[in-house]
Amino acid sequence: MELQNAVKQALNALYHHPDDAVHIEADRWLQEFQRTLDAWQVADNLLHDVSSNQETLIFCSQTLRSKVQRDFEELPPEAFCPLRDSLTTLLKTFHTGPPKVRTQISLAVAALAVHVSTKDWGDGGIVNWLRDQMKSHPECIPSFLELLKVLPEEVFNYKIAVRPDRRRQFEKELTFAVEAALDILTACGKFVELKEQVLEAFASWLRLRPRIPTAVLVSHPLVLTALSSLNSDILSEASVNVISELIHYTSSKRSSCISEQMPLIQVIVPQVMNLKEQLKDPSKDEEDVKAIARLFADMGDSYVELIANGSDESMLIVYALLEVASHQEYDIACMTFNFWHNLQTILIERHSYTSFGDESSIEAERNRRILIFQSSYESLVSLVSSRVQYPEDYGVLTTEDQKDFKQTRYDVADVLIDAAVVLGGEATLKILYMKFGEAVARSQNEESSRWQPAEAALYCIRAISDYVSFTEAEFLPQIMSLLPTLPRQHQLLTTVCLTIGAYSKWINASPGGFTTFLPSLIEILVSGMSVSEDSAAAAALAFRHICNDCGKRLSGSLDGLFHIYQRAVTGEGSFKVSAEDSLHLVEALSVVITELPPEHAKRALEMLCLPAANSLQEIINQGPLILGQVNARDVTVHIDRLANIFRYASHPEAVADTIQRIWPIFKAIFDTRAWDTRTMESLCRACKNAVRTSRRFMGVTIGAMLEEIQGLYTQHHQPCFLYLSSEVIKIFGSDQSCADYLKILIESLFSQTTHLLTKIEEFTSRPDIADDCFLLASRCIRYCPQLFFPSPIFPSLVDCSMVGITVQHREASNSILTFLSDICDLSNSGHGEQYLSIRDGVMVPRGACITRILLASLTGALPPSRIESVIYTLVALTRAYKSSALEWAKIAVSLIPLSAVKEVERSSFIQALSDLASGANINALTIPIEELAEVCRRNRTVQEIVQGALKPLEIRS
Repeated sequence: MELQNAVKQALNALYHHPDDAVHIEADRWLQEFQRTLDAWQVADNLLHDVSSNQETLIFCSQTLRSKVQRDFEELPPEAFCPLRDSLTTLLKTFHTGPPKVRTQISLAVAALAVHVSTKDWGDGGIVNWLRDQMKSHPECIPSFLELLKVLPEEVFNYKIAVRPDRRRQFEKELTFAVEAALDILTACGKFVELKEQVLEAFASWLRLRPRIPTAVLVSHPLVLTALSSLNSDILSEASVNVISELIHYTSSKRSSCISEQMPLIQVIVPQVMNLKEQLKDPSKDEEDVKAIARLFADMGDSYVELIANGSDESMLIVYALLEVASHQEYDIACMTFNFWHNLQTILIERHSYTSFGDESSIEAERNRRILIFQSSYESLVSLVSSRVQYPEDYGVLTTEDQKDFKQTRYDVADVLIDAAVVLGGEATLKILYMKFGEAVARSQNEESSRWQPAEAALYCIRAISDYVSFTEAEFLPQIMSLLPTLPRQHQLLTTVCLTIGAYSKWINASPGGFTTFLPSLIEILVSGMSVSEDSAAAAALAFRHICNDCGKRLSGSLDGLFHIYQRAVTGEGSFKVSAEDSLHLVEALSVVITELPPEHAKRALEMLCLPAANSLQEIINQGPLILGQVNARDVTVHIDRLANIFRYASHPEAVADTIQRIWPIFKAIFDTRAWDTRTMESLCRACKNAVRTSRRFMGVTIGAMLEEIQGLYTQHHQPCFLYLSSEVIKIFGSDQSCADYLKILIESLFSQTTHLLTKIEEFTSRPDIADDCFLLASRCIRYCPQLFFPSPIFPSLVDCSMVGITVQHREASNSILTFLSDICDLSNSGHGEQYLSIRDGVMVPRGACITRILLASLTGALPPSRIESVIYTLVALTRAYKSSALEWAKIAVSLIPLSAVKEVERSSFIQALSDLASGANINALTIPIEELAEVCRRNRTVQEIVQGALKPLEIRS
């Protein structure tokens, strides 16, 4: 009674106390209460208490539902009958009570049915039990119908803490009970007031995909009721749900082959087709139109393979889907987009035609089908292209609405690509060009200065750029000649710039594209840099594409390009190019320089680096104090430009020479700002790119660079120093002349890191260091095993990994798991064989402990999203050490009490590992391992028992 009063008081405080701190404390107390054993009885008592208010009833019904789902194992076996009877009484009590309470109690009974086998419910299981309850208490039928509806839904509710084998058994039990369930629903369906509820329950049972004979469904009263409801004045959502499920049912892989489902399909399709006219009926409620459109979309998605044959009957569905696509409401029109994509895939991909035999027959059939659907895709292009037009009030739309509009444009672009794949880029371009030409003509008319239609057409033209031939000579020349005539409205100009960039390959390849159009197009791009930030970003991106694709032909125009670059990076004049977007220009000129001969590239590279290098030198010249205090962005903006130059200017010697000349600048920044993570990451990225491009031309600079980061890591422990070292190891790891230096480097870095990461809390607080440390270690295994395995740091690093496996940070945990699997996979490496004895000397004594920690990670120490990575590492360990690994696994799994894991589950786990150790396919044998993870995670109590037994944070066996 004291607890009941405490619950009431806490709920009153939660909902009605004016102090937020009291709310938080009440909420915390109630959550803790729900986890107690007393919660069962208290919640049940309060639900039966007629004085309980609605807040109490809702909380207690949720508590009881949650307890049945997650904590049923807390109860002794003999508690089932009293619990079932109590819940049944509550269902009857609340058959006219608060719907939320009734739903929670229904879910609790359904969860109980998942836990308890059929025989415990009496002859025929829970469905027959339900039927008997309905007969005994006809006034409570609505309550029991709700339970009948949620029963099949709970098959796939993984909040219910049952073992996988019991979940599968429950699904079988319900499948066997389908006939009885449909009989109950048929009987209840005779009452008009129950029809909606009956149909919802019927749809729920159809989602189970039970193997009901087609002959039964074709004439089943429930199917006929749903079909007849489609034609009623008030379209029933429940009937739409039923028909939708029937459509999915007839095409499901779990049902019999599609030809056997044809009698039912031939009943459904005409009934849905009869609704086509209602799509255009202005008197219809929008929700009804959505429901009808959904049925057409479901038919298209489910029967797309039949439709792809191009029969007269299937084309009627296609025409209906075009009607849906033409609807003024985008939410309705877009329901068909998935169908057009899937149809395109079937029409184009060769595997759709394998039954036609030889290549000529396949090609003939493909051409026949494409010809049939050609006009439909042409219509689709015209329909969807109007969806991307900027609304007149775009400027005053909310941020969320603007985001939705942009997503609409992305979706339409995907549909246009699907159409271009079927029709060909040129045919699609022709349709869009006609719209563009008309829009330009209208916009130049004094009576209409609207820019939106031209922008929309141009956006669509840009979307299909990858599918238009580089030699297209009919429409693109006309489009390019029109671009300079368009007004410089900033959204239109942004799209113009992006379109120029999208067709950069055409500009380079077309006989007249480069000489005829490029000068005027460059002028547009320069203009774009001055109008708005968006148009400047688009122009910079377009410059990058132009230079990437026309680099060889632009090498004679470097002076003009440098002038544009200079204005952009220095902020001269009216240019609005952001620091981030200026990197596109850096890349653009770097690519052009790549096309120069070496003797010219060196000088050009100096000019390209000069603005950034001079800006950094100016800051350095102000002294260490200023350099140390300046905002990181004021430094990194210039370093990032140099990083991009080193990345994209593919002249190794020229880049090596440049990095050598500016190394004093980099060293000054390293020495003064090594504490600043942002600056160090930017600087290390620049050094990494220089190393990647210059490789062995780096000469003495690489030594100075590594000496710098080795010394600074001791003081500042910046993770990016480890990342830069990884790049050096990748390139120079196998170089014998670098062996002594690299050995000192990695031993120093790893020694520092292992002293930093001695317990899980340190991994948690410094996950980036852990991530980059073990990425570097994996690189060492691949590129310099001769330095890594004989090193005294190898055992320490393995010990360190064992401490950190269970760090919750995803990247850090994955890097550690990858490091361990790389060690285990060493025999697969071409140079790994000679180090196996050293590896085994370290791994074998630790094998049992590593296995236990991996098992703990699998069963709850790491999140479910990490299970796949843990399994791979466990399999790698098992394959490397075979019988020894199996013994380690047996010892580890035996630590888990039988109250949490059954012997059969242990055995299945060990057998799967044994099969995997023998080289069996990993994809076919992970189910028993995944199911052990599921069993051990099924609720918090079990998970705590398992983790308490496996003790993942103890690195001693």
